[in-house]
Amino acid sequence: MKNVVITGGNRGIGLALVRLFAKTEQVTALCRKRSAELDAVKNVNVVTEVDLKSWVAVDEAVTQCPQEIDIAILNAGIYEGGSSTLGAIGAKSLQEQFLVNAVAPLILVQSLLPRLKAGAKVALITSRMASMADNQSGGSYGYRMSKAAMNAMGVSLAQDLRARGVAVILLHPGFVRTDMTGYSGQLTPQESAELLAKRIEQLTLEQSGQFRHARGEILPW
Repeated sequence: MKNVVITGGNRGIGLALVRLFAKTEQVTALCRKRSAELDAVKNVNVVTEVDLKSWVAVDEAVTQCPQEIDIAILNAGIYEGGSSTLGAIGAKSLQEQFLVNAVAPLILVQSLLPRLKAGAKVALITSRMASMADNQSGGSYGYRMSKAAMNAMGVSLAQDLRARGVAVILLHPGFVRTDMTGYSGQLTPQESAELLAKRIEQLTLEQSGQFRHARGEILPW
């Protein structure tokens, strides 16, 4: 049985991933607040009060994770409308998205380093909205910028962790019906989680550092 750590595990895609992996693996779910839906999943170690804007909280959460980790899925993220439209961009909104979407995942992986087994896998749940080549609509400045920063971080992680035998992949979950999307989208959280799990299962060191859609195709930077 593998040890799997999932951030943002109390709702949406994160909850769907917890439900899926908990069927066969030992899951630790990190979140700010627990939910009734998460509590209903059996055999899950739930770590709460994980404020990704607090490095003290991140380090404390790691102490409650398994000593040996096989898979880390960094799913937690935020979308702030206050930095979406040119002319109405809020600096605080930009800062918070960078902290949660780009800086916090790096700090978390760094804290997890002693616990990542040789052959472990790190999945960063990013977005194709980070793609500059694919940007045909503009806007969403904070989200696009912070996810692009996450992608840059993920590629560096892939290089730095290769010698440890740890593979890193950047995954776009698809257009998923969650609170973040106003429950519009093409996929349910469960459908997205199943696709993401397949990509993680198939991940090899040769693929480390790639930016892929949950369906499998490589996405442009």
